[in-house]
Amino acid sequence: MAAAALTLPLLGAAPDPAPPATARLQQAFASASAAYDVPQSVLLGVSYLQSRWDAHGGAPSVTGGYGPMHLTDARTALASAGHHATGSEDPRGDDARPALRPSELGPDPAGLPDRLTTLPRAARLTGLDAEALREDPAANVAGGAALLAEAQRRLGAPASDDPADWYGAVALFSGADDRASAAAYANEVFAVIRDGEARVTDAGQRVALDARPDLAPDPSVLERAGLRKGSAAGTECPRTVSCEWIPAPYEEFGEGDYGNHDLGNRPASQRIRYIVVHDTEGAWEGVLNMVQDPTYVSWQYSLRSTDGYIAQHVKAKDVAWHAGNWYVNAASIGLEHEGFLTDPDAWYTEAMYRSSARLVKYLAAKYRIPLDRQHILGHDTVPGTTTATIPGMHTDPGPYWDWRHYFELLGSPLKATGPKTSGAVTIRPDYDTHRPVFTGCETAGEPCAPHGSSAVRLYSDHDENSPLIKDIGLGSTPTTGVNDLSSRVSTGQQYAVADRWGDWTAIWYLGQKAWFRNPAKNPVAVPARAEVITPREGLDSVPVYGRAYPEASAYPAGVPAQTVSPLPYRVLAGQKYVTGGKVPSEYYYAVTFDPASHRVVRGEEQYYEIQFGHRVGFVRAADVTVVSS
Repeated sequence: MAAAALTLPLLGAAPDPAPPATARLQQAFASASAAYDVPQSVLLGVSYLQSRWDAHGGAPSVTGGYGPMHLTDARTALASAGHHATGSEDPRGDDARPALRPSELGPDPAGLPDRLTTLPRAARLTGLDAEALREDPAANVAGGAALLAEAQRRLGAPASDDPADWYGAVALFSGADDRASAAAYANEVFAVIRDGEARVTDAGQRVALDARPDLAPDPSVLERAGLRKGSAAGTECPRTVSCEWIPAPYEEFGEGDYGNHDLGNRPASQRIRYIVVHDTEGAWEGVLNMVQDPTYVSWQYSLRSTDGYIAQHVKAKDVAWHAGNWYVNAASIGLEHEGFLTDPDAWYTEAMYRSSARLVKYLAAKYRIPLDRQHILGHDTVPGTTTATIPGMHTDPGPYWDWRHYFELLGSPLKATGPKTSGAVTIRPDYDTHRPVFTGCETAGEPCAPHGSSAVRLYSDHDENSPLIKDIGLGSTPTTGVNDLSSRVSTGQQYAVADRWGDWTAIWYLGQKAWFRNPAKNPVAVPARAEVITPREGLDSVPVYGRAYPEASAYPAGVPAQTVSPLPYRVLAGQKYVTGGKVPSEYYYAVTFDPASHRVVRGEEQYYEIQFGHRVGFVRAADVTVVSS
């Protein structure tokens, strides 16, 4: 059958009888399956792993992928993209050393790998116009089916009605150039098919994939796919992901300077308490170039958007320079996800979300890290170390990272844990339908494209015409800017309730009451049980810190005492803030290339980590009382 004829049922007259308006995408999968002899369950499984069947209004993903099948056309997407660095922080955040201030991740490479150009290939195979493949979901599904059929032919395998026979084609569809990554992708797709899925897409389409729990494909078909044999040797990853060791250099350069991380002995030397989620603000190849530069900064893992492939750069025992706060760096593992904060339409693939969740679950279990928003931090929730550093702290992964879905994948879904009258709440808007206005994605002051969001905006009164909450640490008038964190909270964060008024809830936030609209029929927060801190009796207020450093007397000879300076915030008497638990006062002294001089300084002072504003903070344990919400 000619390619032109195949397009008629997909782009021309609807099948007879016409499906309901909300079933057109399901019908498109059925039509493409019949036209290209690809099992419908395989098409649905691949599409779910790429996009969860969403069309995103024809907008490209972070890697230039379009439509439900995530057909990539990176040249077109990048030609119209405008991405920006987010903040001017010192990623190391250690006052004992000069600041590092890399301004950007570097230019994207000119050459594009095959995994970023699947849409032009689909256009050639189907005879469909590239614009149709980008904008018409039915055409996009047809293009994906054509690519899968082509991959099946490349493997010398016949068309088959049995989904199990399509393992190799699915693996090749990932675009991975190594066998391990391709297999990890295929395994994830077939896990989706076995489990089944059903959801309403961003365009209101109802799509369902019936479960096939008995499905057992043969992975050995990949042996004839001609892919390089990747190696997980040296990595610290779960077996369920594709992971490769691409080391960040530990090298001396210049006049006694070195980079781009510090050697350590964690968790024996000090506990790993946090995992920090970042986005790269750059494309994959450029990211790898930068992390392999000894004069640049570092992080433990990078995750690729197209297929969820993971590169590890720094061992968990060592301290990477990534979060802009040395106390957090010394106790954390950093994950960089390929993406751009200021491009709401540049969506993340399900493949990357799932791969990231598998990695985080593995690391959290290994290092006993709680799966909550006070330990699984966004870079945007890491506090500045001093008053001067607050304005320059980074704001990624930003309001468009889907924290609710992420925690579902982590196996720790965000749900109500307290009665309606509870004194604490967990922020939990419906990501797909919750679309607050943001500005400045492309041009300062101009509205960003409407998009689902994890962020909830805060006001000074129970009225959306009242002023936005002000952050005195930023020292600026609050705005709706996509990088302005002064007056917003994020999914999964927990706060103590300060007041209620009709459909409005007030929380304690940055030392003041902050209001958000929280109607009972469509809540953006749910009741929670939590421990909260409040100033101990007799104190009018207590200071908030950006790091939990030891008292001066704890430092041994040869290690300069670090200043314990409060931020410009106070917790006032009567206010309450949810705590993530008690943390020790520690400072990791590591200012020389030779790790023989490195040491962990511990003090007698204890602190509590609290959810103070959008970012976390620390208060002295001696200053506060802990009570139940």
